[in-house]
Amino acid sequence: MQAANLNPITPPGAAMQLSTITLAGGCFWCVEAAFDAVDGVLEATSGYAQGQVQQPSYEQVCGGRTGHAEAVRIRFDPAKLSLDDVLDLFFTIHDPTTPDRQGADVGPQYRSGIYFEQPEHEAGVRAYIAQLAASGHYGAAPIVTEIEPLRVFWPAEPYHQRYFERHPEQGYCQAVIAPKMHKLQHRFADKLRA
Repeated sequence: MQAANLNPITPPGAAMQLSTITLAGGCFWCVEAAFDAVDGVLEATSGYAQGQVQQPSYEQVCGGRTGHAEAVRIRFDPAKLSLDDVLDLFFTIHDPTTPDRQGADVGPQYRSGIYFEQPEHEAGVRAYIAQLAASGHYGAAPIVTEIEPLRVFWPAEPYHQRYFERHPEQGYCQAVIAPKMHKLQHRFADKLRA
């Protein structure tokens, strides 16, 4: 397993400029499933962001001592999906007010985080979160989402990729991911793939 190339990608022969951002919002199966369903997302890869251990295993990251967050690296077409659209979706499917926790998933690997690769994304992310905090949507609870440049991203093991798509009947998928997908379909029907 190699760390992902941290440069934005322009496919050979294509004029399309892609944007890339890495999002941590609890279990990466949830975040990946949601973004896989969105029109304009060209790739959503589950993996491990930040952290100190090279090529970490799932078991190491689950131990909570490697400094990694379970995250999804998203490549999207900004002509179809704006950064604000990406953030709207992200903040709909996770709770940014619970430090190191999403539901029953507890530990620093489940923290809320946004790791940008393109410097222009930092200002957009910070402005979005400031507006979200000012809106009172979360009451008095502070938004604890960390915002940092992406230092490193290690793709997760192959069996984690497109997990919900391949195992929709699995208990965790039914209890945790399916309700998030329903919420996404209800709120963002116009953004989902046909």
